Amino acid sequence: MIFGIGTDICDLRRIAATYERQGERFARKVLSDAEFAIWQARSARWPKRGLSYLATRFSAKEAFSKAIGLGMRMPMSWRLCEIANLKSGKPVIVLHGGLKEWFETQGLTAHVTVTDETEYAASFVVVEKR
Repeated sequence: MIFGIGTDICDLRRIAATYERQGERFARKVLSDAEFAIWQARSARWPKRGLSYLATRFSAKEAFSKAIGLGMRMPMSWRLCEIANLKSGKPVIVLHGGLKEWFETQGLTAHVTVTDETEYAASFVVVEKR
């Protein structure tokens, strides 16, 4: 049974402007430790790919927060929700701490997809109740 659906589209120019103002502090706020390491590596080699990576993670977490119906209120937080990739490249949601506990207690499972183009990143999340 579908518990919730969330979608988000993110303008990469907005993410770039926020990053220019706040620098690495913005990435640290949005990304988990594992995501941050990937973002640093991509940014060092291809700055535009680093920006796209940051935007897709921002977008996916926004979509997830909508799908679970909490927005950015506890137990939902940027760093407790991680968007990882399987070896196949498929994106998956990995939760941590109180958010993971809450999600599992609710009997929920999530599916995510992300995409990015020149100026936008978009994400779609479906949360199911088992």
